[in-house]
Amino acid sequence: MTGLTPSQTVGPFFAIGLPFEAGPYACEQDAPDAIWVRGTVYDGAGDPVPDALIETWQTSPTDFRGFTRCATGPDGSYAIRTRRPGPVPGPDGRPQAPHLAVSVFARGLLDRVVTRIYFEDGADPILSTVDPSRRATLVATPHEDGYRFDIRLQGEGETVFFEF
Repeated sequence: MTGLTPSQTVGPFFAIGLPFEAGPYACEQDAPDAIWVRGTVYDGAGDPVPDALIETWQTSPTDFRGFTRCATGPDGSYAIRTRRPGPVPGPDGRPQAPHLAVSVFARGLLDRVVTRIYFEDGADPILSTVDPSRRATLVATPHEDGYRFDIRLQGEGETVFFEF
């Protein structure tokens, strides 16, 4: 038999099949250029999602993993320790602004949702396609020892998600 099979709800079974030893650390905690990216995942009613899973990928030097996996806490919060990413060439050859690629897995989702975390609202071939009134949902804000990036799965201020 060929063809696609239907998606199934992705959670809350993360502890069984998705443990990742390095977890939320893409680099050593004490790396001099390391930053925290912290936020909260909210559902459509504006309530924190205590059982979501966040994965991030980014461009990286050869001695840097560039991948994290972090479960949200009881208050819907997550925190990853990484280095600020560099630019990467886009599919059309134009450089993309520094960003983290993000997948969110959560209860009630039939499949992961995919977004990006940009560190400034600058020239980017993908970011420029997003309605200007919604771009702020893709841009992290400076915060204490790094950045803050909340993820809203639905409703007012919903994060922009991309097809993959």
